Amino acid sequence: MSAISGSPQQLRRANLAAVLDFAWDAGPFTATDAIDATGLTRTTVLGLCDDLVGLGWLRELSPERLPGDRAKGRPARRYAFDRRAGHVVGVDAGQHRVTASVADLAGAVLARATRVLEAGGEDRATRVGGVRDAVVDALGRAGAHAGSVLVTVVGVPAPTDGLGRPPASADRFWARMNPDLLAALARPGQHVVVDNDANLAAIAEGAVGAGVGARSFVTLLSGERFGAGLMVDGVLLRGRHGGAGEMHVLDLVDGVGSASGLAATVRQWLTEDAGLARLRRRLPAEPEFADVTTAALAGDPDAQRVVDRLGDRLARVCAVLGGLLDVERVIVGGAVAGSAGPVLERTTASLASYMHLPVPEVVASTLGADGVHLGAVRRALALVRADPLALTLREVPTSEPAEPAEPEQPAARDRGAAVGQPDRAAGTPATASA
Repeated sequence: MSAISGSPQQLRRANLAAVLDFAWDAGPFTATDAIDATGLTRTTVLGLCDDLVGLGWLRELSPERLPGDRAKGRPARRYAFDRRAGHVVGVDAGQHRVTASVADLAGAVLARATRVLEAGGEDRATRVGGVRDAVVDALGRAGAHAGSVLVTVVGVPAPTDGLGRPPASADRFWARMNPDLLAALARPGQHVVVDNDANLAAIAEGAVGAGVGARSFVTLLSGERFGAGLMVDGVLLRGRHGGAGEMHVLDLVDGVGSASGLAATVRQWLTEDAGLARLRRRLPAEPEFADVTTAALAGDPDAQRVVDRLGDRLARVCAVLGGLLDVERVIVGGAVAGSAGPVLERTTASLASYMHLPVPEVVASTLGADGVHLGAVRRALALVRADPLALTLREVPTSEPAEPAEPEQPAARDRGAAVGQPDRAAGTPATASA
């Protein structure tokens, strides 16, 4: 028996969802198109489309006769999914900077806004205020309002459990990065999800970045601290407390010694290594990772030695990940990705000497610093699409067609299958709504 069988109201809601799911990606369509996609009767489809128009999910377009259509009478009614029926918000709440993006329901980013956090970004009021300000600014730039937001997903540099909270730990950094943002951001009628930033970056890479076409890959955020989003056999790994991909284990790895990322490591070496004094004098007063790789490409021998050391250190990190998970690809992400080429060349050259398994491909992210907030948008959209009628813009109508030609049947695509299964990569939502 179908998983959507039950009362007429349940059946009708399931068929509403089937037509809406078809419409989401279809572009302008007629009732005939929806009938072909769902297997429902014309009377049922027309009634469902009217209901979805009333709810605000569909727009009815002007009737238009197709080229070659010589039929008499009125042209067919036409509909389209209203991609502006609501919005989703994706937020990258990094340690020092917050970026918020507003997207329509087709996934197009309409606007984004950034806030730089003062006081090291670790004060609760500063972090919560920075996230709120960035979201409000992005909504204003998008011409949207808070009431149109269906789901907000926030990425933080900390593991999160099923309720969006950091696990209990001696590492208070996690709690400072996620000072109960779920509760702080919840608003009536809005759903908020807090997730690990590397997990969200992995979702983005798998959808539109360097992970496309790979079923098993690691997205390694590599700026200030290493953090990994682990996609294995098409499933995002989270772990019991949401801590899969946390990299404190690197404290125990010879030649690595800590979870400090590429940018943080470069600054540390330039500050502490007396042998790099000449290089420091040739770099800007406050050198960045990109300054060192640029100097290496220009032939500076001291910069090249730093790049060699960074590449070997990163190879050891990739060997740990590749040896444990047997992935196809390691994607080096974050703001350093665009200037990491020379380091990745050295990493690739060294990696085979540290592994027994076939070595993973090591590549730079094509999304760079945008990976987390774009992944947050992708996850928010996946959560909306998993059960859109739970987020209806108005109450679901209960009226039936005036004269149904026959009893309503389940949509063809749903017979024998459950409706509204979430994106596997999106994971189980940890949401709050007031």
